[in-house]
Amino acid sequence: MLVIKDSDKPEYNKNSVVTVGTFDGIHLGHKKIIADLIRIKSEKNLRSVIVTFEPHPQIILRNKNSTIRLLSTLEEKLLEFEKLGIDLVYILNFTKEFSEIHAENFYRDYLIGRVGLTDIVFGYDHNFGKNREGNYDTLKDFSAKYGIGVHKVDEFKINGYKVNSTTVREFLINGDVEKAVYILGHYYYLTGKVVYGDKRGSTIGFPTANVRTLSEYKLVPKNGVYFVFAEVKGKKYFGMMNIGKRPTIAERDEIFLEVNIFDFNEDIYGETIKIDFIKYLRDEKKFDSLDELAVQLNKDKEICKELIKNNF
Repeated sequence: MLVIKDSDKPEYNKNSVVTVGTFDGIHLGHKKIIADLIRIKSEKNLRSVIVTFEPHPQIILRNKNSTIRLLSTLEEKLLEFEKLGIDLVYILNFTKEFSEIHAENFYRDYLIGRVGLTDIVFGYDHNFGKNREGNYDTLKDFSAKYGIGVHKVDEFKINGYKVNSTTVREFLINGDVEKAVYILGHYYYLTGKVVYGDKRGSTIGFPTANVRTLSEYKLVPKNGVYFVFAEVKGKKYFGMMNIGKRPTIAERDEIFLEVNIFDFNEDIYGETIKIDFIKYLRDEKKFDSLDELAVQLNKDKEICKELIKNNF
């Protein structure tokens, strides 16, 4: 897969099928769009192209007091695009000035002029251009004008839930990581660096890796204790993650991400770790002592062992 950033220009090739979007989370709706892209590529022998944006438009256009919660970093999206068989990803630098480009100018100057295309695939709810003025209807008009085939992917639901990034965010904010799988088609995950902590966990038999996310905008699920996969150096292990303020030790405003990796005792400070969220176990709780906390952690681990025995 070739990745081209805005500072460079992609090789122009009219024999391309293109889709455009932020693809936050790369959920099953996104995968349906990409599946259509790949199908058209195969049928017509075209180059498959995704045009996306960095930074995410919400970061540039947000109100000062708004909170940004993104499901994917750019690096995570690129890994998924490659798995899905995309030929070219063209990353446009999203700025306030870029947001002022009218929909037809974007379509004509960037998609037709720079990338080249015979066909375009769009989701039913995708808007583009200044003030989000471009939509499927305007896209049909542009496509007729410029002689481009346009393909719409309709809305769909799973278990009654709309398949979109908003639904996933709502689930994660409520700790419903199992429901998030319905929409994503995979476990929600985050990646981060293992950093030094105070090593309190080791004193009660539960050493933890303290994780700092690679992006400040990455959505961290609701505070609490989770059953997780931890991927370290290409190998996966079961574990438990606590997200929260660690009230038993010393509650602070800072949120800590700590994972106890089962059957693991390597030194991994400075390593990148990937955490898949499998199940929410319980709320974070303040205990009267570290001994009480250790008793609860043993109960949590027994629940995880049962889950492993019955599901994996």
